[in-house]
Amino acid sequence: MLFSSPLFLFRFLPFVLALQFVLPRASHNLLLLTASLVFYAWGEPIGVGLLVGCIAVNFGFGQWLGRRSRRWILSLAVIVNLGVLIAFKYAHFLGDNLGLLLGQRLEVPTLPLPLGISFFTFQAVSYVIDVYRGTVPAAGSLTAFALYIAYFPQAIAGPIVRYQDVVHQMAHRRVTLRGLAAGSQRFIVGLAKKLLLADTLARPADALFALPAAELSLGLAWLASTCYALQIYFDFSGYSDMAIGLARMSGFRFRENFRAPYAAESITDFWRRWHISLSTWFRDYVYIPLGGNRCRPLRVYANLVIVFVLCGLWHGANWTFLVWGLYHGFFLVVERLGLSRWLQRLGRLPSHVYTLLIVVFGWVLFRAETLAQAGGIIEAMLGMAAGNGEVHAVGLYLTNDVGLALLVGGLAATAPGSWMAGWAAAVVGFPRPTGRAEPLRHAALAVARLTWLGGLLVAAGMVLAASTHHPFIYFRF
Repeated sequence: MLFSSPLFLFRFLPFVLALQFVLPRASHNLLLLTASLVFYAWGEPIGVGLLVGCIAVNFGFGQWLGRRSRRWILSLAVIVNLGVLIAFKYAHFLGDNLGLLLGQRLEVPTLPLPLGISFFTFQAVSYVIDVYRGTVPAAGSLTAFALYIAYFPQAIAGPIVRYQDVVHQMAHRRVTLRGLAAGSQRFIVGLAKKLLLADTLARPADALFALPAAELSLGLAWLASTCYALQIYFDFSGYSDMAIGLARMSGFRFRENFRAPYAAESITDFWRRWHISLSTWFRDYVYIPLGGNRCRPLRVYANLVIVFVLCGLWHGANWTFLVWGLYHGFFLVVERLGLSRWLQRLGRLPSHVYTLLIVVFGWVLFRAETLAQAGGIIEAMLGMAAGNGEVHAVGLYLTNDVGLALLVGGLAATAPGSWMAGWAAAVVGFPRPTGRAEPLRHAALAVARLTWLGGLLVAAGMVLAASTHHPFIYFRF
């Protein structure tokens, strides 16, 4: 059951929202927990047992750490959580590569990857670490803790929420019409990103990445990488918008997960803007414990590389993800060595172009199934294409709707779209009238807001009714 599916939009969500306004506030956590388990079981009936087990085990570890803050208890909790993640996500990958080193085939069973295991495992690990550090008290309510782990807007694909950010909201949030309206607006924007932009760009991206590298021309390779770069941004940021919007409808306020990453002017800046909940998780629970910036320079550089290797592997058990992490770690180190100062002297536009090029080439590594495929596409992008564009012409893939999605998506996602973002914020926001002329301006903005959001909703509804859409990219992580 996807956020962008008719079943969710027209049955599940309205039913849950209606119950929130009917049932007493004391029962809202239980209501949302029940809805979350139903939502998860609908898409992953077998994995719901693992989710419930994660809740029970980590609630127990939290109680234990709350009474006795011992390092060995924390170590045991982290080992159990990461052990389960490794068993489901990395056992086959590790077995295959160990077999290659030993020169023999190791039979490692392939376990089905439960939805959202990387996300809810990281939330559980952050909780037990924070209880050990004394940042938060151990959860006093099993229902509230279970809701924190299983809450349906973010359990499957994030953002990764910290317990300290929602523990107070669990007990004191209020469901209001204003929150429902604000959350609905955010949800509609995310739905439009997914259906109108991400899914449109997914068609040429999937088709072009499926071609043999020998058949790619320079134009096709760049079209493939550009489509995927915009697809993954609007797909994942769209999901985050929907998750934040859904949470807002229920009185929760989640932190932002994206801040215009394609407007960044360095790779360091990019990672302050992209998947913020993941990058800050690695900063707080891996980079800083390793020593962070407090070490000698060589150790700092090693810490950066370690973090981004782990970040790459977090996304998937494949050498492409590991190399993608090394790739970003390399540029972060180079920027610390002096490239950042040089970019600042060059100015904003060259820095922005540099960042976009590095990120787009990196997405080829991220999207490719093998390193050989990634290498072939990158060679084509660098002008060493084997294809001549006669069998697979660019025009076959760059259709009118794809071209429009590239134009709108490119403007909205990069620096030229910053003024558009400011305008959109003014339209979507709730300005308060302060003078005689303000009521008229307020009414005009309200009409513009409703017209804009209504148009997005109608357009997304038409796409939803007319075609089958793609699952969210981050569901497989």
